[in-house]
Amino acid sequence: MMIRVATFNLNNLFSRFNFQGEVGAIPSAETGGITLTFDQDQFAARTFAGRLVRAKDSADTREVARRITQVINADVLAVQEVEHIEILKQFNREHLGNLYPHIALVEGNDRRLIDVGILSRLPIGTIISHQTAVHPDRPNHRVFSRDLLQVEILGNNGNKLFTIYNTHLKSHFIPLGEDPVQGAIDANTSRKRQAETISRIISRMERPNGRFILAGDMNDPPDSEFLAPMRTVNNQPLIDSLENPSETRPAKAETPGQGPGPQSKAWTHRFNPPGDEFPRYELFDHIWVSPSLAGRYFNPTIDRRTKHAGDGSDHDPAWIDIDI
Repeated sequence: MMIRVATFNLNNLFSRFNFQGEVGAIPSAETGGITLTFDQDQFAARTFAGRLVRAKDSADTREVARRITQVINADVLAVQEVEHIEILKQFNREHLGNLYPHIALVEGNDRRLIDVGILSRLPIGTIISHQTAVHPDRPNHRVFSRDLLQVEILGNNGNKLFTIYNTHLKSHFIPLGEDPVQGAIDANTSRKRQAETISRIISRMERPNGRFILAGDMNDPPDSEFLAPMRTVNNQPLIDSLENPSETRPAKAETPGQGPGPQSKAWTHRFNPPGDEFPRYELFDHIWVSPSLAGRYFNPTIDRRTKHAGDGSDHDPAWIDIDI
Protein backbone atom coordinates (compact mmCIF):
# COMPACT_ATOMS: atom_id res chain seq x y z
CA MET A 1 0.00 0.00 0.00
CA MET A 2 1.60 3.24 -1.16
CA ILE A 3 0.77 6.32 0.94
CA ARG A 4 1.85 9.88 0.14
CA VAL A 5 2.79 11.98 3.17
CA ALA A 6 3.41 15.71 2.82
CA THR A 7 4.13 18.80 4.89
CA PHE A 8 3.10 22.35 3.98
CA ASN A 9 3.23 25.62 5.90
CA LEU A 10 0.06 27.36 4.68
CA ASN A 11 1.31 30.79 5.80
CA ASN A 12 -1.33 32.38 8.03
CA LEU A 13 -4.53 30.59 7.09
CA PHE A 14 -6.67 32.94 9.17
CA SER A 15 -10.46 33.08 9.20
CA ARG A 16 -11.40 36.73 8.89
CA PHE A 17 -13.83 38.95 7.04
CA ASN A 18 -11.82 41.93 5.85
CA PHE A 19 -13.98 44.95 6.54
CA GLN A 20 -13.66 48.57 7.62
CA GLY A 21 -15.15 49.71 10.86
CA GLU A 22 -14.60 51.85 13.91
CA VAL A 23 -13.31 50.39 17.14
CA GLY A 24 -12.96 52.69 20.11
CA ALA A 25 -9.66 51.35 21.43
CA ILE A 26 -7.19 48.98 19.81
CA PRO A 27 -4.82 47.27 22.26
CA SER A 28 -1.15 48.02 21.87
CA ALA A 29 1.58 45.49 21.25
CA GLU A 30 2.15 45.37 25.01
CA THR A 31 -1.44 44.63 25.98
CA GLY A 32 -2.00 41.80 23.52
CA GLY A 33 -5.15 41.57 21.42
CA ILE A 34 -8.91 41.48 21.43
CA THR A 35 -11.52 39.47 19.58
CA LEU A 36 -14.83 40.99 18.55
CA THR A 37 -17.57 38.53 17.58
CA PHE A 38 -20.80 39.50 15.87
CA ASP A 39 -22.92 36.50 16.76
CA GLN A 40 -25.83 37.32 14.48
CA ASP A 41 -23.74 37.16 11.31
CA GLN A 42 -20.93 34.99 12.71
CA PHE A 43 -18.32 37.58 11.80
CA ALA A 44 -15.19 37.98 13.89
CA ALA A 45 -12.43 40.55 14.13
CA ARG A 46 -9.19 40.06 16.06
CA THR A 47 -6.18 42.21 16.78
CA PHE A 48 -2.65 41.17 17.62
CA ALA A 49 0.18 43.48 18.72
CA GLY A 50 -1.98 46.51 18.01
CA ARG A 51 -2.90 45.55 14.45
CA LEU A 52 -6.04 44.10 12.88
CA VAL A 53 -5.60 40.44 11.91
CA ARG A 54 -6.80 39.94 8.36
CA ALA A 55 -7.84 36.88 6.44
CA LYS A 56 -5.39 35.20 4.11
CA ASP A 57 -5.46 36.82 0.68
CA SER A 58 -8.05 35.02 -1.46
CA ALA A 59 -5.69 34.63 -4.42
CA ASP A 60 -3.01 33.13 -2.16
CA THR A 61 -5.59 30.81 -0.62
CA ARG A 62 -6.61 29.57 -4.06
CA GLU A 63 -2.98 29.07 -5.06
CA VAL A 64 -2.22 27.06 -1.93
CA ALA A 65 -5.32 24.95 -2.63
CA ARG A 66 -4.24 24.41 -6.24
CA ARG A 67 -0.85 23.14 -5.14
CA ILE A 68 -2.48 20.75 -2.66
CA THR A 69 -5.07 19.33 -5.05
CA GLN A 70 -3.27 19.42 -8.40
CA VAL A 71 0.38 18.96 -7.44
CA ILE A 72 0.88 17.38 -4.02
CA ASN A 73 -2.18 15.08 -3.92
CA ALA A 74 -1.15 13.68 -0.54
CA ASP A 75 -2.98 11.02 1.40
CA VAL A 76 -1.78 12.54 4.68
CA LEU A 77 -0.93 16.24 4.82
CA ALA A 78 0.71 17.91 7.82
CA VAL A 79 -0.03 21.64 7.82
CA GLN A 80 1.23 24.57 9.86
CA GLU A 81 0.07 28.14 10.49
CA VAL A 82 -3.66 27.41 10.65
CA GLU A 83 -5.77 29.49 13.02
CA HIS A 84 -8.20 26.80 14.18
CA ILE A 85 -9.94 23.63 13.08
CA GLU A 86 -12.99 25.52 11.80
CA ILE A 87 -11.01 27.39 9.14
CA LEU A 88 -9.18 24.17 8.22
CA LYS A 89 -12.52 22.42 7.71
CA GLN A 90 -13.82 25.38 5.72
CA PHE A 91 -10.67 25.42 3.58
CA ASN A 92 -11.06 21.69 2.92
CA ARG A 93 -14.73 22.12 2.05
CA GLU A 94 -14.60 25.27 -0.07
CA HIS A 95 -11.16 25.03 -1.70
CA LEU A 96 -10.13 21.35 -1.63
CA GLY A 97 -13.49 19.88 -2.60
CA ASN A 98 -13.64 17.84 0.64
CA LEU A 99 -10.53 15.97 -0.41
CA TYR A 100 -9.82 15.09 3.21
CA PRO A 101 -12.63 13.51 5.25
CA HIS A 102 -10.46 13.25 8.38
CA ILE A 103 -9.02 16.36 10.07
CA ALA A 104 -7.15 16.79 13.36
CA LEU A 105 -6.11 20.02 15.07
CA VAL A 106 -5.76 20.99 18.73
CA GLU A 107 -5.42 24.62 19.80
CA GLY A 108 -1.80 25.24 20.73
CA ASN A 109 0.26 27.87 22.54
CA ASP A 110 1.01 30.51 19.91
CA ARG A 111 -0.01 34.06 20.79
CA ARG A 112 -0.86 34.62 17.11
CA LEU A 113 -3.16 31.57 17.34
CA ILE A 114 -1.39 29.66 14.55
CA ASP A 115 -1.70 25.91 15.01
CA VAL A 116 -0.58 22.66 13.39
CA GLY A 117 -3.02 20.15 11.92
CA ILE A 118 -3.42 16.95 9.94
CA LEU A 119 -5.57 16.40 6.84
CA SER A 120 -6.04 12.75 5.89
CA ARG A 121 -7.81 10.64 3.32
CA LEU A 122 -7.23 7.68 5.61
CA PRO A 123 -9.03 7.21 8.92
CA ILE A 124 -7.51 8.80 12.00
CA GLY A 125 -7.13 7.00 15.32
CA THR A 126 -5.79 8.42 18.56
CA ILE A 127 -5.00 12.15 18.62
CA ILE A 128 -2.62 13.45 21.30
CA SER A 129 -1.51 17.02 21.91
CA HIS A 130 1.81 17.62 23.66
CA GLN A 131 1.29 21.37 24.02
CA THR A 132 1.68 21.21 27.82
CA ALA A 133 5.12 19.56 27.68
CA VAL A 134 7.89 21.32 29.60
CA HIS A 135 11.68 21.22 29.51
CA PRO A 136 13.78 20.60 32.65
CA ASP A 137 15.52 23.95 32.19
CA ARG A 138 12.16 25.76 32.50
CA PRO A 139 9.78 23.41 34.31
CA ASN A 140 7.08 26.06 34.74
CA HIS A 141 7.01 27.09 31.07
CA ARG A 142 5.48 25.23 28.11
CA VAL A 143 8.33 24.34 25.77
CA PHE A 144 6.46 24.30 22.44
CA SER A 145 5.70 27.59 20.75
CA ARG A 146 2.72 25.84 19.10
CA ASP A 147 2.38 22.10 19.67
CA LEU A 148 3.67 18.64 18.90
CA LEU A 149 0.58 16.94 17.48
CA GLN A 150 0.58 13.13 17.48
CA VAL A 151 -1.93 11.41 15.18
CA GLU A 152 -2.42 7.73 14.38
CA ILE A 153 -3.13 6.95 10.72
CA LEU A 154 -5.28 3.88 10.22
CA GLY A 155 -6.04 1.59 7.34
CA ASN A 156 -9.60 1.19 6.16
CA ASN A 157 -9.79 -1.95 8.29
CA GLY A 158 -9.04 0.05 11.42
CA ASN A 159 -5.50 -1.21 11.95
CA LYS A 160 -2.80 1.36 12.67
CA LEU A 161 -0.46 1.96 9.75
CA PHE A 162 1.86 4.53 11.34
CA THR A 163 1.90 7.57 13.61
CA ILE A 164 2.67 11.06 12.35
CA TYR A 165 4.05 13.82 14.57
CA ASN A 166 3.54 17.36 13.28
CA THR A 167 5.19 20.43 14.77
CA HIS A 168 6.27 24.02 14.12
CA LEU A 169 9.38 25.00 16.03
CA LYS A 170 10.47 28.42 17.26
CA SER A 171 11.16 30.86 14.44
CA HIS A 172 14.14 33.18 13.99
CA PHE A 173 11.89 36.24 14.25
CA ILE A 174 13.01 38.83 16.80
CA PRO A 175 10.40 41.45 17.79
CA LEU A 176 11.22 45.07 17.13
CA GLY A 177 12.98 46.64 20.09
CA GLU A 178 14.62 43.46 21.35
CA ASP A 179 18.37 42.99 21.30
CA PRO A 180 19.06 41.09 18.04
CA VAL A 181 22.04 39.17 19.40
CA GLN A 182 20.35 38.01 22.59
CA GLY A 183 17.11 37.44 20.69
CA ALA A 184 18.87 35.06 18.29
CA ILE A 185 20.48 33.20 21.20
CA ASP A 186 17.13 32.85 22.95
CA ALA A 187 15.40 31.60 19.78
CA ASN A 188 18.10 29.01 19.13
CA THR A 189 17.97 27.88 22.75
CA SER A 190 14.21 27.47 22.53
CA ARG A 191 14.51 25.44 19.35
CA LYS A 192 17.12 23.18 20.93
CA ARG A 193 14.92 22.59 23.98
CA GLN A 194 12.00 21.78 21.68
CA ALA A 195 14.18 19.30 19.76
CA GLU A 196 15.25 17.64 23.00
CA THR A 197 11.63 17.40 24.13
CA ILE A 198 10.52 15.89 20.81
CA SER A 199 13.13 13.16 21.12
CA ARG A 200 12.10 12.47 24.70
CA ILE A 201 8.38 12.33 23.87
CA ILE A 202 8.67 10.12 20.78
CA SER A 203 11.09 7.81 22.61
CA ARG A 204 8.43 7.40 25.28
CA MET A 205 5.49 7.01 22.88
CA GLU A 206 7.09 4.69 20.28
CA ARG A 207 8.65 1.27 20.43
CA PRO A 208 12.17 0.95 18.98
CA ASN A 209 10.70 -0.79 15.91
CA GLY A 210 7.68 1.50 15.68
CA ARG A 211 6.58 3.07 12.39
CA PHE A 212 6.35 6.83 12.69
CA ILE A 213 7.03 10.04 10.82
CA LEU A 214 8.13 13.41 12.20
CA ALA A 215 7.15 16.32 9.95
CA GLY A 216 6.70 20.05 10.06
CA ASP A 217 8.30 23.47 9.87
CA MET A 218 11.46 23.18 11.97
CA ASN A 219 12.75 26.70 11.19
CA ASP A 220 16.26 25.28 10.79
CA PRO A 221 17.97 22.97 8.29
CA PRO A 222 18.32 19.26 9.12
CA ASP A 223 22.01 19.59 10.02
CA SER A 224 21.44 22.43 12.49
CA GLU A 225 23.23 21.95 15.79
CA PHE A 226 20.05 23.08 17.55
CA LEU A 227 18.03 20.25 16.01
CA ALA A 228 20.65 17.59 16.71
CA PRO A 229 18.79 16.11 19.72
CA MET A 230 15.68 15.59 17.59
CA ARG A 231 17.49 13.42 15.09
CA THR A 232 17.83 10.53 17.55
CA VAL A 233 14.88 8.63 19.03
CA ASN A 234 15.21 5.54 21.24
CA ASN A 235 18.97 5.78 20.68
CA GLN A 236 18.43 5.28 16.94
CA PRO A 237 18.99 7.91 14.24
CA LEU A 238 15.99 9.09 12.25
CA ILE A 239 16.25 9.22 8.47
CA ASP A 240 16.05 12.54 6.63
CA SER A 241 13.82 11.52 3.73
CA LEU A 242 14.32 14.86 1.94
CA GLU A 243 18.11 14.73 1.78
CA ASN A 244 18.09 14.23 -2.02
CA PRO A 245 14.71 15.39 -3.32
CA SER A 246 13.41 15.95 -6.82
CA GLU A 247 11.83 19.26 -7.83
CA THR A 248 8.64 19.83 -9.78
CA ARG A 249 10.52 22.56 -11.67
CA PRO A 250 13.95 24.22 -11.46
CA ALA A 251 14.38 27.02 -8.96
CA LYS A 252 13.68 30.52 -10.22
CA ALA A 253 16.97 32.21 -11.12
CA GLU A 254 18.21 34.98 -8.89
CA THR A 255 18.35 38.50 -10.27
CA PRO A 256 21.84 39.69 -11.26
CA GLY A 257 23.92 40.62 -8.26
CA GLN A 258 21.80 38.58 -5.83
CA GLY A 259 24.07 35.57 -5.68
CA PRO A 260 24.12 32.17 -7.36
CA GLY A 261 20.79 30.90 -6.00
CA PRO A 262 20.32 27.56 -4.23
CA GLN A 263 23.26 25.21 -4.16
CA SER A 264 21.07 22.17 -3.55
CA LYS A 265 17.55 20.98 -4.35
CA ALA A 266 16.96 20.38 -0.64
CA TRP A 267 15.34 23.69 0.29
CA THR A 268 11.81 24.88 1.03
CA HIS A 269 12.40 28.39 2.40
CA ARG A 270 14.13 31.43 0.91
CA PHE A 271 15.17 34.33 3.13
CA ASN A 272 16.44 37.56 1.62
CA PRO A 273 18.26 39.41 4.41
CA PRO A 274 18.74 43.18 4.36
CA GLY A 275 22.04 44.60 3.24
CA ASP A 276 24.57 42.98 0.95
CA GLU A 277 24.09 39.39 2.08
CA PHE A 278 22.80 37.01 -0.59
CA PRO A 279 19.47 35.21 -0.19
CA ARG A 280 19.62 32.01 1.84
CA TYR A 281 17.94 28.81 0.70
CA GLU A 282 17.29 26.29 3.47
CA LEU A 283 15.27 23.16 4.11
CA PHE A 284 13.01 24.29 6.95
CA ASP A 285 10.21 21.83 6.21
CA HIS A 286 11.23 18.32 7.19
CA ILE A 287 9.97 14.76 6.89
CA TRP A 288 11.92 12.37 9.12
CA VAL A 289 11.06 8.65 9.12
CA SER A 290 11.74 6.03 11.76
CA PRO A 291 14.37 3.32 11.16
CA SER A 292 11.57 0.79 10.52
CA LEU A 293 10.55 2.86 7.47
CA ALA A 294 14.06 3.05 6.03
CA GLY A 295 13.99 1.66 2.52
CA ARG A 296 10.21 2.03 2.39
CA TYR A 297 10.00 5.65 1.23
CA PHE A 298 10.27 6.78 -2.38
CA ASN A 299 9.99 9.85 -4.61
CA PRO A 300 10.98 12.61 -2.16
CA THR A 301 9.78 15.76 -3.91
CA ILE A 302 9.49 19.50 -3.36
CA ASP A 303 7.02 21.61 -5.33
CA ARG A 304 9.14 24.52 -6.44
CA ARG A 305 7.76 28.05 -6.31
CA THR A 306 7.61 30.24 -9.40
CA LYS A 307 8.17 33.52 -7.52
CA HIS A 308 10.94 34.30 -5.07
CA ALA A 309 8.41 35.33 -2.44
CA GLY A 310 6.52 32.06 -2.89
CA ASP A 311 3.27 30.92 -4.46
CA GLY A 312 0.59 31.40 -1.83
CA SER A 313 3.11 30.65 0.92
CA ASP A 314 6.69 31.55 1.78
CA HIS A 315 7.36 27.81 2.20
CA ASP A 316 7.37 25.16 -0.51
CA PRO A 317 5.58 21.88 0.24
CA ALA A 318 7.45 18.58 0.37
CA TRP A 319 6.34 14.96 0.25
CA ILE A 320 7.36 11.33 0.10
CA ASP A 321 5.61 8.08 -0.87
CA ILE A 322 5.74 5.29 1.71
CA ASP A 323 5.15 1.61 1.07
CA ILE A 324 3.28 0.33 4.14
